[in-house]
Amino acid sequence: MALRHFLTLRDISSAELKAIVDSAIALKKSLRESEIIEPLKNKVLGMIFEKSSTRTRVSFEAGMTQLGGAALFLSPKDTQLGRGEPIEDSARVLSRMVDMIMIRTFEHEKIERFAQFSSVPVINALTDSFHPCQLLADIQTYVEYRGSPKGKRVAWIGDGNNMCHSYMNAASLCDFELVVACPDGYSPDMELLKRNKQNVTLVRDPKDAARDADWLVTDVWASMGQEDEQKAREASFAGYQVNHDLMSLAKPEAIFMHCLPAHRGEEVSAELIEDTKYSVVWDEAENRLHAQKALMLFLAREAAN
Repeated sequence: MALRHFLTLRDISSAELKAIVDSAIALKKSLRESEIIEPLKNKVLGMIFEKSSTRTRVSFEAGMTQLGGAALFLSPKDTQLGRGEPIEDSARVLSRMVDMIMIRTFEHEKIERFAQFSSVPVINALTDSFHPCQLLADIQTYVEYRGSPKGKRVAWIGDGNNMCHSYMNAASLCDFELVVACPDGYSPDMELLKRNKQNVTLVRDPKDAARDADWLVTDVWASMGQEDEQKAREASFAGYQVNHDLMSLAKPEAIFMHCLPAHRGEEVSAELIEDTKYSVVWDEAENRLHAQKALMLFLAREAAN
């Protein structure tokens, strides 16, 4: 059997996604009940960070510890990757020493090359193109609050970025309707949109996306590496803030998500993100831990087969 990696949601099937989410919910319950579950005892996760992180590092490191294994934090300034060692060489060497590798980097092509030469599973912990681990947590959160996302209407409000791309893949896998609202010039990848056209619609007016939605989601207007575009993006995204006025157009039971960190007063109002009638962002953040534990167990089982 070919080695399984998790570089985008398209690397798993709809059934596998559901199984991972179900496993995450069970692992969360076990942790709350103080059960000790260590199926990855003596296993090691290598964590390569070329982008800074709070939730990703803590969730993977804590998750691996809770599963009985260990995690190694590797930054470019501490490894030969930062001194120009070819990705192919680093992949071949590191994968002989650890059991799984997670990478948080810029260009998606980097992680694809790394996976090509790795002899252990590679996890995309964020690239400029995709953020599939966050979607595992988001889907888990929706299931916990409202049940299956199948047939639901999801509104993406904001930049057509890596999170938006992963929501587009999720729409096809989970069979929900995704309406993407973003300004002209900030659209998601058109090829990806075409591949997911049965489930994804692109609009310009956020009100059109929010109307009758079951689930609203947004992200910062300027992602890491785009800080010099902040002022220009603020002007382009004026009117795209998710707030109570926009939520009022959605269904009464609609929920709000944000992958964090959030810029209150920009892409989301301070009042909405703190309103627990709609906002589930803190459970969503915690679920990174449980969803990634379930993902690592899935990849470990697949590698053992």
